[in-house]
Amino acid sequence: MTDLLDLAVTAGYVAVLIAVGLALWRLAAGPSLPDRVVALDMMTVAIVAYCGLAAIDTADATFLDVGLVLALVGFLATVALARFAERQALRRGAASASIGREGEG
Repeated sequence: MTDLLDLAVTAGYVAVLIAVGLALWRLAAGPSLPDRVVALDMMTVAIVAYCGLAAIDTADATFLDVGLVLALVGFLATVALARFAERQALRRGAASASIGREGEG
């Protein structure tokens, strides 16, 4: 039974490594801010999964506490970045509207 668990944890580590690599690629390549925000959120989820795997692998519950705190911080960071993107879009819309009004006169 432990051989199967070891195999599953190892496969989980590989999957998390692939997920972080793909998210890092999307973060760098990105083309837009929402793509980068989603990539950061995906990296956070993958690292939380890594903490869960490490807790199973080492039988140390401290990793679960770290994963929980990281998940909460990641959620707050995603909300903050979403608000930033929304405000940036509103500013662009207001700027384009004022440019359109200047051309009317």
